[in-house]
Amino acid sequence: MTPAETSGAAGSASGPATVAGLLLAAGGGRRLGGRPKALLPHRGAPLVEHAVRALREGGCHPVHVVLGAAADRVRATADLSGCVVVENPAWALGMGSSLRAGLASLAASGADAALVALVDQPGVGAAAVARVRAAYRSRTALAAAGYDGLRGHPVLIGADRWEGVAAGAQGDRGARAYLRWHTAALQLVECGDIADPHDIDTPADLDRLTP
Repeated sequence: MTPAETSGAAGSASGPATVAGLLLAAGGGRRLGGRPKALLPHRGAPLVEHAVRALREGGCHPVHVVLGAAADRVRATADLSGCVVVENPAWALGMGSSLRAGLASLAASGADAALVALVDQPGVGAAAVARVRAAYRSRTALAAAGYDGLRGHPVLIGADRWEGVAAGAQGDRGARAYLRWHTAALQLVECGDIADPHDIDTPADLDRLTP
C-alpha cells in the first residue's frame, strides 16, 4: 500500500478519505509575453497535462482544473478528460480568485480535502504530491511541501478549512495569508529531495522545460 493509500484508509471512519486535486492553471503568462502557462510545451505535451498526471499518479481524485487565460484554447488543445474543468472569468485579478473558484467547485464534490498544485511547476511531480497527500489525517488537515524548510506547493487543505482559506484568498496571495495565520497548525512536509519548486515565470525560466 502506498503512503497515499495508507493515509486515505485512515482518514475517515466511514471509508477512505477523498483527497481531490485542485490545479490552478489560469495564468496568462504576463511576463512571458502573454503565453498562457497551461499551454507551454513540455516533453511533447502542454504543461497542464503534466500537472494533471502528477496529481492523479500522486493519489488525488477527482481532479479539478481552474482555467482562465485562453480557456477555450486550453480546452481544445489539452487532454483534460476525466477532469472537472472550472473557468474563472476573473483570472486576471490573481491566483486568489482562481483558488476561490476551485474551492467553490470542490464544495459540491464531497471531498475531504484539496491538494492544491500550480500548473507552472513542472519539477513538482507525483512523488511530491503523494508525500504531501499522505499528511491527511482529518478534514482539518493543513500541510504543505517544504523545500529546505521553506513552504511551497503542493498544499493540502482539509475541507473544514476551505471557507476560511477562500475568505483570505485575495490578489496573488492565494492561500498565503491563511497559512501564515495558521502556522502552528501547518505541517511542513520536506520535498526538496524529490521535487524542484521553481516556477516558470520569465523567458529565462523556459530553459527548465524540455520540448
